[in-house]
Amino acid sequence: MSLSPQEMDLFRHNGFIRLPTRHPNDRVEALKSAALKDIEDVVEPVSRRLDGHVHRLSELWDRGGVFRETIQSDEILDPLESLLGPNIEFQLNRHNHFYLREKGSTASLEFHRDVGQWSRTIVTVLIYLEDTNLENGCTRLVPGSHLVPSMTAPEGKEIGPTQAVPVPMEAGGMIAMDGMVLHAAGENRTDQTRMSITLGYHSVDEFARSEEKRRVLVRGERTYRGNDRGRLGL
Repeated sequence: MSLSPQEMDLFRHNGFIRLPTRHPNDRVEALKSAALKDIEDVVEPVSRRLDGHVHRLSELWDRGGVFRETIQSDEILDPLESLLGPNIEFQLNRHNHFYLREKGSTASLEFHRDVGQWSRTIVTVLIYLEDTNLENGCTRLVPGSHLVPSMTAPEGKEIGPTQAVPVPMEAGGMIAMDGMVLHAAGENRTDQTRMSITLGYHSVDEFARSEEKRRVLVRGERTYRGNDRGRLGL
């Protein structure tokens, strides 16, 4: 499902949008099962809380299976093609992780950006594997903050708590956001978990001749438009 012109305008204006597509229940359950098994088996690379519990799985692409299937799924790439064009790469060294947020989790509670420069931004896709709401820590975003350069300064983060809007989501739902948008996770005040996956995408770099090892092509082709194409025989 492509994004409508109105949805694309809303993304450009606000810096984020709820995607019109969602992952089916069976895939959501498969993702949860695979993630929990890797946590139980401590399949590296992982991150731990201070109490030693694993709360984050990294390098989802390399874990294969339902993780890689999801990263390349039409539910993600069809709407992203409206924003990024037909040639899309997945970023291996930014995001590419699963997060298990329990009561008392403190990671990502401060407002931040995923990237520091507008010319190097990515589209971050958040996949929610459980319903998220105000009680269990739904994502909070500051609309339009991707257009304000001063957000990289400490004073920019001060507006987060006063200007952010919470975005509750159902399991299987997704948010796509500009990596420059100021955002934060909410605090989980329940005794239940809040599971999510964070992925990063961008358009193929038309001026990079060689394949970047930290990126993988997930749709379309790698194109090159540099002025030296003739000298390279391209």
